[in-house]
Amino acid sequence: MTILRSPAARTTLRVGLTVMVVIVAVVAARALVARYQADPWTRDGRVRADIVQVAPDVGGTVTAIYVTHDQKVRKGDPLFQIDPSRYDIAVAQAESQLQLAEADAAKARAEIARIGVSLAEARREAARNNGLGDLVAGEVTEQSEAKVGEGGAALASAQSALAATAARIGAARNELALARLNRARTRVLAPEDGEMSDVGLRVGDYVTPGAAVLGLIDTASLRVEGYFEETKLPRIHPGQRATIRLMGEDKELTGRVVSVAGAIEDHDRSAASKLIPAINPTFSWVRLPQRIPVRIQLDRAPADIALIAGRTASVTLAQDGRP
Repeated sequence: MTILRSPAARTTLRVGLTVMVVIVAVVAARALVARYQADPWTRDGRVRADIVQVAPDVGGTVTAIYVTHDQKVRKGDPLFQIDPSRYDIAVAQAESQLQLAEADAAKARAEIARIGVSLAEARREAARNNGLGDLVAGEVTEQSEAKVGEGGAALASAQSALAATAARIGAARNELALARLNRARTRVLAPEDGEMSDVGLRVGDYVTPGAAVLGLIDTASLRVEGYFEETKLPRIHPGQRATIRLMGEDKELTGRVVSVAGAIEDHDRSAASKLIPAINPTFSWVRLPQRIPVRIQLDRAPADIALIAGRTASVTLAQDGRP
């Protein structure tokens, strides 16, 4: 204790401690740099999910809504109802047209049967007159043969009418099937399992075919996309293990690299806008590496971690051979 009281000893001790701290800091920094270089890492990650745009196939006024914000749904669950009145009328009209066509077909078949009986009788009479030869006047023979010709023409005409009626029946059946399909589609169903996003649709709104009115989060597609500098790409490959930490969470998630983006948008050439990922540069006044999206499929996540599309994540990819 007496030795440490001297100024020289205290100075030596302070210098020694400072040197030790510097050495530890340098070693730690080198270890961090080595780990950073060995295992590609980024803080620029996001939880992503596919959003299914729910659009009606028919138009009309919304009469009922069966879902609310953030509600979980299963494929086939009803989402909302469109007024079916006009589609009920269309079904009734199509059924009426089909019934008329079928009635006309029945009449045509009856006419063909009647003409067939008359034609058979005319043919028997003509054959009998021809067999009698000179015993029957030539005028009578000609008349009987004329009846056969007229009957054949009438039969051909009736058969053509039946064929046209059959075509009408086919068209009427198609119209009825379409009318029933449109009627069924007035009730819009969930196309996939998932979770509803904000439900802004209201009873009384008019919806048009093909215009999206609801968003459904496909929860089966939940994943993480990490944006890595292009200089790290040589150390990134499909199948690579990944460790993910969501902002605000203590537990880590794990996953596996599925793919690396094949293209990103060139902001100087926007012809492919919305068709490929558009990654905004971190800085625009210096030349920095581009950031490339890497898609990561998650392993089973703990139940107490909320996987919400858009959450921020840090991603570390393990070097080959590392756990």
